[in-house]
Amino acid sequence: MHGDISIKKITPYLWEMPKSGDMLVPGRIYGDEETIQHLLKDADGQKGSGFTPAVRQVVNVACLPGIQKASLAMADIHPGYGFAIGGVGAFDLETGVISVAGVGFDINCGVRVLKTPLTKEDVEAKKTELANQLFRDVPAGVGSTGDIKLSIQEIDEILAKGALFAVEKGYGFPEDIDYIEENGRVADARPENVSFKAKERQFKQVGTLGSGNHYLEVQWVEEIYDEKAAEAYGIHKNQILIAIHCGSRALGHQIGTDYLKTLDAASRKYNIPIRERELVCAPFKSDEGQRYWTAVNCGINCAFANRQAISHLTRKGVSRVFGIDMRDIKLLYDVGHNTVKVESHEIDGVKKKLLIHRKGATRAFGPGREEVPKAYRDVGQPLLVGGTMGTASYILRGTEKGMEDCFGSAVHGAGRAMSREQAKRRWRGDELIRELGEKGIIIKTRSKPGAAEEAPGAYKDVDKVVEIMHMAGVNKKVAKVRPMVCVKG
Repeated sequence: MHGDISIKKITPYLWEMPKSGDMLVPGRIYGDEETIQHLLKDADGQKGSGFTPAVRQVVNVACLPGIQKASLAMADIHPGYGFAIGGVGAFDLETGVISVAGVGFDINCGVRVLKTPLTKEDVEAKKTELANQLFRDVPAGVGSTGDIKLSIQEIDEILAKGALFAVEKGYGFPEDIDYIEENGRVADARPENVSFKAKERQFKQVGTLGSGNHYLEVQWVEEIYDEKAAEAYGIHKNQILIAIHCGSRALGHQIGTDYLKTLDAASRKYNIPIRERELVCAPFKSDEGQRYWTAVNCGINCAFANRQAISHLTRKGVSRVFGIDMRDIKLLYDVGHNTVKVESHEIDGVKKKLLIHRKGATRAFGPGREEVPKAYRDVGQPLLVGGTMGTASYILRGTEKGMEDCFGSAVHGAGRAMSREQAKRRWRGDELIRELGEKGIIIKTRSKPGAAEEAPGAYKDVDKVVEIMHMAGVNKKVAKVRPMVCVKG
């Protein structure tokens, strides 16, 4: 017991807040002793502030109608809008709810990794040239727009077809589709349920990174932990990989904003008990719930198409610098971490279709699942975990234990340790860029204050976050990668 928060250790890497009061299920957090003490200290410090700390957000989600098994948080947990970032909530399709807060506003923000035939030594010789080329070719920054301009009809096609639309337009190759979560397209996406204002904001944003923590990063493989999985994934030491982290841009944000009003009214209409206004929601099977569901699916498809288009621009840039065939730059995987999807999972030995909200959490399916690409099915789905522009990132894999314990979910990154405003007060962007340059990492950005917000010190220790999930057995380490070039918004 810590104040009014009851929490107990289940294993050295999993903690539980037992069901009490309005909670329909327990709350469970992946973390070590230090993680939990930090969360509890944060909860103490926020009393009376009107700000809801992450540990209480996990409890609040446990009170939502139809929630199944547990309200979960991964080891990168930190406060978010309504749901903690790193939060996972599974809901019954008949009695459960759908929530904007459980998805986030950057719908299907996610990570894609391309694998190249290049080595670290190849890139060292042309690192500056490559950084400049990628900075020219891939638009980034607040309100960034690109050369791919679409009509309203084409926007509707993107929202319905996802990455397939981009491939059909020549942005990539048909085989890319096999290595994208959901094959780059979720069904039941209805563009008519997305406002014109949301669509209008996307006219010139396909193929752009945006700002904040979004990036395009050239990385080298420093360490392999799991030879079998690495071989299946086609990665090896010193190989160059390119990670793309972005989402549905302004369109996704507008969908979230539009439907907050809809779900706020629905919460009152259906008398849904919510502990804070940010958790407004609607019954999944209600008209309001279905309209948001079909709109959020459009946002998911938009993000898949965006990362597909950026991949094409990236391949062109790398090909220009190194003279390699674009087709030799292959897609390792693409997976989102701000989503809501219907998935089949077992609860108490019974297979059941559930509505899975993942907010700053990644789908992490284990071996044997048909949703995993055939080439990876024996080892499990790749998980792409971003660190910071000055630290390692990781490639993990899903496990059977993860399927059993946390609905096949994973961390999505290091997780913030301080706010953007705190980071800007502590670091200067120009000094940070110089310091990272001295370590051999080239940073290209249009916003030096934005770079300060993303300082490595503003985030938790990604090595520790990943180790917690690895030791818990729900995600397993495959490879560690290090940055060489980072293009930021």
